[in-house]
Amino acid sequence: MTGRRAAVLGSPIAHSLSPVLHRTAYQVLGLEGWRYDAIECREEDLPALLDGLGPEWAGLSLTMPLKRAVLPLLDTVSDLAAAVGGANTVVFRDGRRHGDNTDVYGIVQALTEAGVGTPSAATILGGGATAASAIAALRELGLSEVTVVVRSPARAAETLRAAERLGVAVTVRGYDRFDVGDLLVSTLPPGAADHLADRLAAAMPEKGALFDVVYAPWPTPLARAVQEAGRTVVGGFAMLLHQAVRQVELMTGRTDVPVEAMRAAGEAELARRSA
Repeated sequence: MTGRRAAVLGSPIAHSLSPVLHRTAYQVLGLEGWRYDAIECREEDLPALLDGLGPEWAGLSLTMPLKRAVLPLLDTVSDLAAAVGGANTVVFRDGRRHGDNTDVYGIVQALTEAGVGTPSAATILGGGATAASAIAALRELGLSEVTVVVRSPARAAETLRAAERLGVAVTVRGYDRFDVGDLLVSTLPPGAADHLADRLAAAMPEKGALFDVVYAPWPTPLARAVQEAGRTVVGGFAMLLHQAVRQVELMTGRTDVPVEAMRAAGEAELARRSA
């Protein structure tokens, strides 16, 4: 199959590592004629952009702020994406738009790869679309309740509804008072957790672990503080890698996706950017 297209959409999007990962997969898989781009797209631009795509399009990766906004624009949505309330993947089949969520898979794989087993208690910082995916991932790892920490409860309304659909009990806390479980998941954007870094690292139990969804700049002040305290740290690159692997599978139909080649290409690009 040749001449197919895919892209990552979002705003801002220039920093995205997705093109490096997907293009590497296409090259290794011998998918000649396939191309993958990064397209700046705001929420209000999404309907017209989707309507303008031709039959050569195989799929889309979606990042902020489009994961929830895309749902009413799709023909079908996977059970997982519907439960989470967000789709980070659109696959085009037979002229129809199918939405899926590979973020959950990415989080599960990232934690499993790092040797983080089923935590006894987990705390999630943030209440956006990625927090909902984190709740679904923690459910897959065996948790039935989590604590979500947000600046104001109203920010977590969509995530609380997702947790209810997923059958996970949630306790909402503010930044002024919360405990850290043996797994801390930060879904906050770069810089947002910096002021909490020392406090969180000090509060983390001896065998605790941090999963920070940020992958650049890395390490974050939070990741550095937790690492210096001798705890396990899992960065956002592992999640990005594995969710992209699943996206390539969905968009191309291939099951022999080159995980390690994609990992090496992504790490090389991050090193180049930070040099």
